[in-house]
Amino acid sequence: MRLGEAGVSALCYGMTRAQRLSAGGARIGIPRRLSAKIARRQSFCAAALSAALVLVLSAPCAAQQSVVRAYTGATLFDGTTRAPIPDATLLVRDGRIVAVGAAGSVRIPDGAQRIRLDGHFVMPGLINAHGHVNAPSDLGTYAAYGVTTVFSLGGEPASVFDARATQDVASLDRSRVLVAGPVLAPTSVAEARAQVAELAARRVDIVKIRVDDDLGSAVKMPREISHAVIDEAHARGMRVAVHVYYLADAKDLLSAGADFVAHSIRDVPVDAEFVRALRSRGICYTPTLMREVSTYVYATTPAFFSDSLFLSHANRAWMATLTSPARQETIRLSPSAQRYKAQLPVAMRNLKQLVNDGVTIAMGTDTGPLGRFQGYFELMELEMMVEAGLTPRQAIMAATRDAARCLRRDGDLGTLEAGKWADFVVLDASPLDRISNVRQIRSVWIAGNLVPR
Repeated sequence: MRLGEAGVSALCYGMTRAQRLSAGGARIGIPRRLSAKIARRQSFCAAALSAALVLVLSAPCAAQQSVVRAYTGATLFDGTTRAPIPDATLLVRDGRIVAVGAAGSVRIPDGAQRIRLDGHFVMPGLINAHGHVNAPSDLGTYAAYGVTTVFSLGGEPASVFDARATQDVASLDRSRVLVAGPVLAPTSVAEARAQVAELAARRVDIVKIRVDDDLGSAVKMPREISHAVIDEAHARGMRVAVHVYYLADAKDLLSAGADFVAHSIRDVPVDAEFVRALRSRGICYTPTLMREVSTYVYATTPAFFSDSLFLSHANRAWMATLTSPARQETIRLSPSAQRYKAQLPVAMRNLKQLVNDGVTIAMGTDTGPLGRFQGYFELMELEMMVEAGLTPRQAIMAATRDAARCLRRDGDLGTLEAGKWADFVVLDASPLDRISNVRQIRSVWIAGNLVPR
């Protein structure tokens, strides 16, 4: 028997009266068999009302149609080794790519929204494999510059963890984020294992440690403790990212099982042993060249402080701090600033050597701390990678497909292929021709949604 909404209402009205009778049945002399029959009907009424309520609430959802958008007319680079597609069509349903190809090869369904991108260049959204997200609002800043995913390697507040938990939705219009939680600094093996356990409970995406003496001004984490972190993390199925400066430390940590090198080697040229250690386990290397630039560039007011693209989302409080005469004088007189500046060419030569040797590079910047401007520095990082000797395509792939692989998110991100999230940037010119064209941002789209800029 199928019961309509009106039928349920009528039945339950009757049951309401019967319920009152049943409640006073003994008092007014209703026979026991009739009272039991009323109770059975009460139970049926409750079930029928629940079913009707489910039908009513689910009806609008069932009637809702998928959001389908077709982006047409642009030259599209999908982030793979394939050639760009002229006059391409990118078809997106509910935030994910359904099809991509030349016009005429992709059927656009009736009723789809059509977004014309004629004369523009489309590429995958950039992925920063080493940034820092201090608040959810930072995700809007990154997105405005075409950085659609950020691997935040330490120090995220609870609100950023919450942002991570709510990002796999078709309505997203800000950058995605992965988190490391607190950068671990244990002082004993037991503490190392306990701290890793705490991060495991918080379900971080990676564990981060620093093995660095800050050019001799700090105490470096002892080997037995860094190794204990790696051992405990692996026992719990977690990966470990390492902040390093010296080649010797990097080799030692790789021998202990480190999974991700989060900075350039800056003290000496890399060697064949280091290359083998990276390649044998598919370990990714993140150069963070702009991190080095940020240590010395504020000895004076940098030229990019007058760039309109920079100013559109720049942190003005940071700018005020960095342009104060006292601050600039401190940077000019800082031995560490001059040391980092002198070692930047070593980092750039090492990057080129590692690319030549087939090591997987993931673009990263270490943006987020004071003076490392989120979003804009990622564009400058790509330019520096090309200055180091990479081709524009190599630099872009390090910031898209390869970065997604290093984050282990390449099933969803990194290339514009069917099944992945539609995170992409629309430019006025091709960065494959000139890497500085990454600055010519026309629009940014995440899950197929236009990012507010």
